[in-house]
Amino acid sequence: MIRVLVAEDSVTVRALLIEILKSDPEITVVGEAKNGLEAVELAVRLKPDLITMDVHMPELDGLEATKEIMVRAPAPIIIVSSSTSPRDVELSLNAMRAGALLMLPKPDDPRSEQFVGRQGHLLTMVKAMAGTKVVRRWAARKPATPGAQPRVAPGAPVRVIAIAASTGGPAALERILRDLPGDFPIPILVVQHIATGFAAGLADWLSASASLRVKVAAHGEALRAHTAFIAPDDHQMGVSADGCLRVTSEPAVNGLRPSGTYLFESVARAYGPAAAAVILTGMGKDGVEGLRAVKAHGGRVIAQDEASSVVYGMPGEAVSAGLVDASVPVEEIAHWLIELGPGRQIKERR
Repeated sequence: MIRVLVAEDSVTVRALLIEILKSDPEITVVGEAKNGLEAVELAVRLKPDLITMDVHMPELDGLEATKEIMVRAPAPIIIVSSSTSPRDVELSLNAMRAGALLMLPKPDDPRSEQFVGRQGHLLTMVKAMAGTKVVRRWAARKPATPGAQPRVAPGAPVRVIAIAASTGGPAALERILRDLPGDFPIPILVVQHIATGFAAGLADWLSASASLRVKVAAHGEALRAHTAFIAPDDHQMGVSADGCLRVTSEPAVNGLRPSGTYLFESVARAYGPAAAAVILTGMGKDGVEGLRAVKAHGGRVIAQDEASSVVYGMPGEAVSAGLVDASVPVEEIAHWLIELGPGRQIKERR
């Protein structure tokens, strides 16, 4: 049985969340918190398997409560938010950087068309995340210091970098983009699995700490140096051979739109050996089939290593499939990407 603590200041929403959670025979609600302080106290006392956390609460907001819990009684935390306002998205993403695993929209209106889908997704994620290890490594903002220097060899310069991430991805992306210099010359394309409505807020949040420009991709836009493009909500993102973004409503790939596999296959076709792919922390195996195309066209692949991944699903599947040139801690990925610049290329680690 999965023991869940619900932290939500609205009596109505809290009752609805509890009703949804109790509808699954594998889940039991062991506590209710109406503010952040109660959430911390109950987390310490009850030691739940998972906590659902509102963003705006009295006493302590969701961010500060997450910070306290991750120090005093670490547990998997899902941020459940009803707002996509810039401030609320920023709070939610900062909570993820502090240790929360992901954020979901509230299934707060049973009469809405989205209710059934949000209800089902919440239950699925609660069951999936309850067994996840808790990761706090991004709470301390240490300067990037590479371990061993990347091994490089002369070769065709990389002209585009494609990244796919899911659970734990925002914090990993923030670390990577923060560590890249503002004059980084290679355009970066990012597919991050995130709740609908949060892509623009993610781009703004990443921009706040990155020297690069970070923006939501637009169809037909030319790739530019010093820029990271985030796939927009519910659209596939790829690139054409003439260096322009393709943002389309093409079907989901294995149930996902945007899809890492769609992005990787697109950059492989358009750029061949001048493409590099990075697969980061995340559930499932999105991106793995796309990496086959990257490798088949002579491109390079980097995976986040297991120790620094919140969930080792996506990178682990890529490693198991033999598609990875290097498996790297998240704090070293920016250094590897820098080595992919003009005239340089990663040499496989043996």
